[in-house]
Amino acid sequence: MKQERGESDPPTIVLPRMAAFPPPRLIAAFSDRVIANDLPALPDERRADVVAFAVRRIAGLPTFMRLGVGAVALAVGAAGRLVGPDRLVAVLAQRPILVVRDYVRLVRSLSYAYVWEHWPATAPDGSAGE
Repeated sequence: MKQERGESDPPTIVLPRMAAFPPPRLIAAFSDRVIANDLPALPDERRADVVAFAVRRIAGLPTFMRLGVGAVALAVGAAGRLVGPDRLVAVLAQRPILVVRDYVRLVRSLSYAYVWEHWPATAPDGSAGE
C-alpha cells in the first residue's frame, strides 16, 4: 500500500553522487609502495589484499579526517610524480616529515595489522613464515 506524502513530510532529496575523496587510486598507489618498501617479500596477491583493505578503511574515516588524509594524499601524490613514487616512499619511510609521517603511520598500521591478522606466520620481511 502506497502512502501519500502529508503536508508536514519533507520532500525526499536525492544528492548527486560525489567523487570519492581522497581518490582511492592515490591511496592505493602510495599504500602499495609503502608495503613493498617495508615488506619486500610479501607476495603480490597478498599485497593487493592489504592495499584494498587500507583503501577501504581510509574511505571509511570520518569526514574531517578523510579530508585531512586526502589533502596529504594529494600533496604526496604530486611529490611522487615529481621524484618518483619509490624514491619518495624510501625518503618518507626513513625521514619523518611533519604531518606526512602520520599518513605513512596510518598506512603502515593498517597494513601491518591486516598482514599479521590474516597471515600470522608472516616473517618480518613479508615472506611466508613457518
